[in-house]
Amino acid sequence: MIEFVEATKIYGKSDRAALDHLNLKVEEGCVYGFLGPNGAGKTTAIRLLTGALRATEGRVLVNGIDVAEQPVKAKMLIGFVPDSQEMYERLTGWEYLNFMADLYRVSAADRRERGEKYLARFDMTEAAGQRIQSYSRGMKQKIACIGALIHEPPVWVLDEPMVGLDPRAAFLLKEEMKNRARAGATVFFSTHVLEVAEKLCDRVGIINRGQLLTEGTPEELQQRTGDSSLEQVFLEMTGGDPADQEQA
Repeated sequence: MIEFVEATKIYGKSDRAALDHLNLKVEEGCVYGFLGPNGAGKTTAIRLLTGALRATEGRVLVNGIDVAEQPVKAKMLIGFVPDSQEMYERLTGWEYLNFMADLYRVSAADRRERGEKYLARFDMTEAAGQRIQSYSRGMKQKIACIGALIHEPPVWVLDEPMVGLDPRAAFLLKEEMKNRARAGATVFFSTHVLEVAEKLCDRVGIINRGQLLTEGTPEELQQRTGDSSLEQVFLEMTGGDPADQEQA
């Protein structure tokens, strides 16, 4: 479970909060889509959740553990796939997975079993012996996903995970997100692809200017506004163009 309690982040001497008293709870077994235009606060929220940033006010909890008070314990529960492609590119795919397994204290037997399982699932078995520097953007994204799953985390967090993926890779990722939720994990991801969010997510939240505007199932949001699609809900709530969304 993920919980933001009055979570606020102000950068430097700014007079505006990048994240403004966010209150949000995401239960186990849920695929949750976090939507918003440029500068909305999506990535700030994810960085607070993963411990990369500390909240100015409020709290962020993972399965009841305060990320700020017990950062290592909280991070052990999270598998994180960032939106950047910054990786140790001189490592092979398997070397990278072993590195991630070492960080999360995964046994030799478990890392081999899980690595082989996820490499096969993401069509990466043959590429696992190659250096990451030879990978395409989509392949790097897939090995990052596998690395984030090597310790079978109860919370999987992804920032704009569909960027750079071809249709098959995107399909495989969406299937794995659904599989994780069915197994009882919490899946939390930001995206600018509203069609994906509408079809994939159990619940979605729309954020703008650091504030959560609305949240619920895609169907509930459409009923509240009388709109026929999540894209129309988004446009009505934010007054923006979903095609312009990027990191925020």
